[in-house]
Amino acid sequence: MNILIAVASRHGSTHDIAEVYAQELRHVGHVVDVRDVDGGLAIEHYGAVIVGSAIYMGNWLPEARQFVEHNQAALTNVPVWLFSSGPLGQGDAQPHGEPAHLAELMQATHAREHRIFVGKLDKSNLGLGERLITRMVKAPEGDFRDWEAIRDWAHEIADALPAPAAVRA
Repeated sequence: MNILIAVASRHGSTHDIAEVYAQELRHVGHVVDVRDVDGGLAIEHYGAVIVGSAIYMGNWLPEARQFVEHNQAALTNVPVWLFSSGPLGQGDAQPHGEPAHLAELMQATHAREHRIFVGKLDKSNLGLGERLITRMVKAPEGDFRDWEAIRDWAHEIADALPAPAAVRA
């Protein structure tokens, strides 16, 4: 099956997660494209779509929300999964809770599921405003992504899709 992973990533951490999904889905025989959401994507050629966004200030990035709005009709015709990355820290990652407007995104896409994955913060990659915000909220620096949980979810998605023709028995 042809699968699109459309991702909005400000500093690359969410894009890295999308690449791991792609790697795992390709391993079981799917054809997967990872694309930025702002690239004018034609999703009609895909049999499934995964949409992901970094969470900033409690919300998906605007370009990710715009991608869903622009492609809403097509997204309701294929299996869709949503993911977010953004909470930071070991154990009790902060902030808690779903991104704002998640219910609307789920409804607009008829998404089968949404998962939040803990992210990564490298303050050396941030602009002055972002560094000030991370200092104010005392955001911990480091790579907190759980690669095993990310790979496991990719396998759950693969199990929910028809087996690729190349690996059918």
